[in-house]
Amino acid sequence: MPFNLLKTYNQLLELAGFNEHQRRQSLMGIFDRDFTNNPNLRFRNIQITPTPQDGAIEMATLFTHLTTVIVDKATRAREFDIHRSLRLHWVRFHIDCRKQEDMLHFSVKEPEGIRTYIYDIPEKYVVVLEPKPAQNVYFLLTAYHLQGKDSQRDKILKKYKRRLNEIH
Repeated sequence: MPFNLLKTYNQLLELAGFNEHQRRQSLMGIFDRDFTNNPNLRFRNIQITPTPQDGAIEMATLFTHLTTVIVDKATRAREFDIHRSLRLHWVRFHIDCRKQEDMLHFSVKEPEGIRTYIYDIPEKYVVVLEPKPAQNVYFLLTAYHLQGKDSQRDKILKKYKRRLNEIH
């Protein structure tokens, strides 16, 4: 399991041979390295923090958002998502802006509020942040790989077309 800690962008983690406990342990190792043990996570010199949620441990909520997907919008039930999990170590890489080419950084006004997107075009990978200027922080909402037909990619590009003049 520790070999996943050696993986770099754009390699995928190796999770297929693991049982559920081993998989979680491996993913937690990466999560702890990149988030829990790195309290100075910043995007554009602004602190990133997990999204607060009533009655939940923030880091546990963030881990869930980065490794699962909503399967029932009404109940907000989530299930393990292999595609998000295989790329867990990409989140920090993108937040740190280590890749400059073929990237889009932009903010959009959504019904829920302003969202800031980090989009890796060739890898079809998105990191979603929620700026909180009053607190001078970003909430890290989620990150995911665009799958399927180009419809998901088109959604991101439509968001980009209606982007705000500045990154929030």
